[in-house]
Amino acid sequence: MIEVSPALRADMESRGIDVSLSVSILEDLNSGLYDSVAPVVATGVPKVDGERVIAIGPGIEYRLDRGLATQRLEALGLPLPQAAREEGGHLVFPREALAELGERLYPRTAYGVLNGGSATSYVDLKKNQALGPGVFQALAPGFEALVPHCRDRSKGLTPAFVNPDSSPGPSFLMLKARARLLAARSYIARYGRPKGDFLPLFQMSSVGNDEELRRAYASWGDSPFLAPLARETGLEAANFSTGVQPLISAYTHSSEGRPRRVFDRAYGSKDRSLALPGGHGQCFRILAPTLRELRARGVRYAWLGNVDNAGYLPDPVETGLFALSGEPAAFDFALRTPVDVKGGILVEVSGGARTVADIGPAISFAEVSRLESEGASILFNCATGLFDLDWLLPRIDELGRRLPVRVSDQDKDAGAYAQAEQVTWEVTSLLPSFLAFAVDKYDRFMAAKLLVETLLTSGVGLGDPRLPPELADTARRLKAGLEAKLAGPWGLSLREGRWIPAP
Repeated sequence: MIEVSPALRADMESRGIDVSLSVSILEDLNSGLYDSVAPVVATGVPKVDGERVIAIGPGIEYRLDRGLATQRLEALGLPLPQAAREEGGHLVFPREALAELGERLYPRTAYGVLNGGSATSYVDLKKNQALGPGVFQALAPGFEALVPHCRDRSKGLTPAFVNPDSSPGPSFLMLKARARLLAARSYIARYGRPKGDFLPLFQMSSVGNDEELRRAYASWGDSPFLAPLARETGLEAANFSTGVQPLISAYTHSSEGRPRRVFDRAYGSKDRSLALPGGHGQCFRILAPTLRELRARGVRYAWLGNVDNAGYLPDPVETGLFALSGEPAAFDFALRTPVDVKGGILVEVSGGARTVADIGPAISFAEVSRLESEGASILFNCATGLFDLDWLLPRIDELGRRLPVRVSDQDKDAGAYAQAEQVTWEVTSLLPSFLAFAVDKYDRFMAAKLLVETLLTSGVGLGDPRLPPELADTARRLKAGLEAKLAGPWGLSLREGRWIPAP
């Protein structure tokens, strides 16, 4: 049994770390249990074939056997959309028809976010210099101005963008709550008020941020971004069903050899631990009770995505297509850009199976570069999934146990340590099949793993010669995508340098 000194234990408990769970993981780590979790060996990357990998664009059409399509529509109690057409023995569903089906399903579709911990890596100085010293220098004034709004806060409560007048915009979570209310207003205008739920919200929080999140949600009833819409639709501004993730400790860096210990020198201080979430992959265990409760309320489908992706909103086209497909799950992917250095990519492995390989814990960046040098188009995971709860719930406990645990070395402001985590999207390797949606990055994947990404997406530094041309072009496209979201599903107007609720 690994012993933890009284001083270190007290420090761990003060930071919300589950000491017993942390020690259990450490014992498994030292016993070699995780040694067999090898990096993913990619044999190639899948192509967009219209069947397993489907491009979601303006001209999308989904073709399905007429009898099968009719059967699935009847099972869901949905009418055949007027825009659908019959060709031979098939029904063809163009974008308009898919969007109608998806919107009609919103009362039976939940909208979930993975909150994780505080914005530790997000504002880490070393990490934010990963795009090069020149890039960071160009963004440094904006970085320094935004850090106080982010440090030691839950990531979802930090500003999702910077206004043209340099003021911080509303948070990621507030924008997601606003988009839901706007979708409800559109639904009511078309189909009347839903009898029960409408895109019910759920989340995985952590013991380190759950109380902070609850306080924020309680204060949003008076927000000008939410309150008028809540009154109009009759919905609460923000009411999240929640599963709370425990925090675990960091462990000693591999350079210190074995047996590993609890990392006890955070920021150079003796007996100071570092609290970390055990990876978003713990969501299948943490959210199981929440998802079962939602299913009991009549929810059939569940969106799940990272809170720090401003492009992650429920999509009616994908929802409708997914319901017709009969698949257990679907995931968004977009072509990788120079700023996509953290996250997962869609790969093929031996035997033709597909999985998401997380850059760093599962596949090296060198391997990603090798695949690209051979001419492959890398489809980057948008950290967005859609699940059929009728398939997922009977298997969710097994998936939580089988999801790989990966241990990776880190070198950040807190020091050199190791982190043990499960990656949500590696669940793809455990599914019998799934749909991959090839989406427009600048619409669906405006991720912010690092604060400099939020600044670039907001247009900070554009025109500065220290930004490499390729990166500047990506930033311009991201900015255009952000502005389309702001004026579209978020219903905001630009007034005197700030995005505010449209009249």
